[in-house]
Amino acid sequence: MNAINDFIASLLPYTEWPMFLLLIGGGIFLVVYSKFLPYRFFGHAIAITAGKYDTKGAEGDVSSFQALSAAVAATVGLGNISGVAIAIHDGGPGVVFWIWMTALIGMCIKFYSCSLAIMFRTTDKDGKLQGGPMFYITKGLGPKAKPLAIFFAACGLFGF
Repeated sequence: MNAINDFIASLLPYTEWPMFLLLIGGGIFLVVYSKFLPYRFFGHAIAITAGKYDTKGAEGDVSSFQALSAAVAATVGLGNISGVAIAIHDGGPGVVFWIWMTALIGMCIKFYSCSLAIMFRTTDKDGKLQGGPMFYITKGLGPKAKPLAIFFAACGLFGF
């Protein structure tokens, strides 16, 4: 395990800035390309989550609030909570500004990730919905992208 950790640590100096630029640059591209879509309809999203458009007795696996709760639980973990506290402790209060800026960009990336998961979800033989990045990579990019979907699933499985 230490060998894997040392190998990944040796790659960090070469991957930190490219990864940062890809994520922030990709987020800014999505914000501009979509003409600020996630921000323009933020109030509508809150109304949907609050149940304003729910129909009583409608069929479905989960409510809007349950879906939001599951998405937030999958996104915000102990690392994010403790990471923010450590960043503020080490970097001072100015870190909060940059956390907010990256959160605004990251929100757009998450918006499109969730939208793709809904667009490309499938129903299994038991009638249960299945979806997520592995599905939209394979279905959205085509069968040639299946190794990328498998790689993504393996990284998620092993916690990379």
